[in-house]
Amino acid sequence: MSTQSTPGIDDAGTTDHPSRSDGFVRGLSGVIGGPLGDHATALDRPAGGERRFWTAVRIVLALACLTLALHWVQKSPCQDGAWQNNVQYTRFCYTDVLALYYAEGLNEGKVPYRDHPVEYPVLTGYFMGALGLPVHALGDGDPSINQGQWFYNLNALVLGALAVATVAVILALRRRRPWDAALFALAPALLLTATVNWDLLAIGLAAFGLLAWARRRPAVAGVLLGLAGAAKLWPLFLLGPILILALRAERVRAALIAIGTAIAAVVLVNLPAAQAYPENWDRFFELNTTRPIDWGTLWYIGRYLDGKVGDPARLGPFEWLNVNIGTLNTISYALFGLACFGVAVLALRAPRRPRLAQLAFLVVAAFLIFSKVWSQQFVLWLLPLVVLARPKWGAFLAWQIAEVCYFVAFYGELLGAATSRPVFPEGVFVLASTLRLTTVVVLCVLVIREILDPERDAVRANYADDPDGGVLDGAPDAPWLDRWRRRATTSEPEPEPATT
Repeated sequence: MSTQSTPGIDDAGTTDHPSRSDGFVRGLSGVIGGPLGDHATALDRPAGGERRFWTAVRIVLALACLTLALHWVQKSPCQDGAWQNNVQYTRFCYTDVLALYYAEGLNEGKVPYRDHPVEYPVLTGYFMGALGLPVHALGDGDPSINQGQWFYNLNALVLGALAVATVAVILALRRRRPWDAALFALAPALLLTATVNWDLLAIGLAAFGLLAWARRRPAVAGVLLGLAGAAKLWPLFLLGPILILALRAERVRAALIAIGTAIAAVVLVNLPAAQAYPENWDRFFELNTTRPIDWGTLWYIGRYLDGKVGDPARLGPFEWLNVNIGTLNTISYALFGLACFGVAVLALRAPRRPRLAQLAFLVVAAFLIFSKVWSQQFVLWLLPLVVLARPKWGAFLAWQIAEVCYFVAFYGELLGAATSRPVFPEGVFVLASTLRLTTVVVLCVLVIREILDPERDAVRANYADDPDGGVLDGAPDAPWLDRWRRRATTSEPEPEPATT
């Protein structure tokens, strides 16, 4: 009897080769002679066989280092802080890291929260102080030091290390698919936005949290996700998918441990600043409550359309929301809540339990889609999640191209605002924003399609269930799930048990 091999899996049924399994990569491979042959790699050689130094893991880690080095070069025109003639916009090298060293008073030795309100969650503020205050002290002793440049480079070094660590986590989670991590390592978004802000701090912590969950250490996972959420809010959203999947698999205890330790970590990190300096600590929440519609969001696109199709004498619906920020907040949160509810229903109704990364990507993407703020570097939030959720190059590259177009258009808007001379017509920026939004929505649709049809899921071609699932990996569905599905699909009541 013959057996049929699955595309993308070697004879041992373990390691994926993208030039065979990924249609986009397979097509490109024709330029260099076709898909990878069985003997072209040392990845699958048995112990004691010939080994090569340049394994997939080392290549991907080297590519990540190269991308981050190029990012540092791309930001180098701004490192001295002498931003004359809007060089930070014309050279695409603006970074909050350098700008906020001065704006947050770190150059004067001000301690975050104690001496100055900080517009970010507390762990990011602590991180800024932990790196910035020693630089200030060093600069006080040696006036020849450019403190801003030292601060930026120190941040670039630490954040770069966190980016490489994130790649290492992806490699650890995808031992049978090491080339998936190249999506993150080579992402144009990483090249352009790695140190625009401190997002890689939260991303690195969240990645280690996912790794701890995959290693069946829910308490450690919760602590790490809680710390990540104390740096940027979005990693806390990952606890929702963990809980709903745990309900489906009747592994609620592990999920509650993760959620409990995450809450404890968030509270413990916030407590010192919140108790001692409540007004300065509250700055992040105040800004998020009072901030109007920001550039590039769904709501911004709507404001533009208001001006094109509405009555110029009256406020359009989106412009009205920009004035009535309380209502805007309510609608934005409500839409995100509805999206999360939809993801939960999808997780329970899917023919097979979805993978954690799939739901995590959908939840974070929904937050960005409906948020009134979508800063340029927020693309980094989705990078590791989409690599774990849907490691296919075609749609990923389309999304990255859209992000690059948005990046260029965004800097054009910044330059136009600074000089009062538009660089592009407003419609160009709105088009770039729409393309970014559309490609993220398309990725969501593709992930949903693979949840509903697991045979399309590339990761399941190499793993029996969910390599990120931890205690969920390989667990059967809860007995109550079938009963719930029957009640949800039919209006007829279940037959009562016979009595004698």
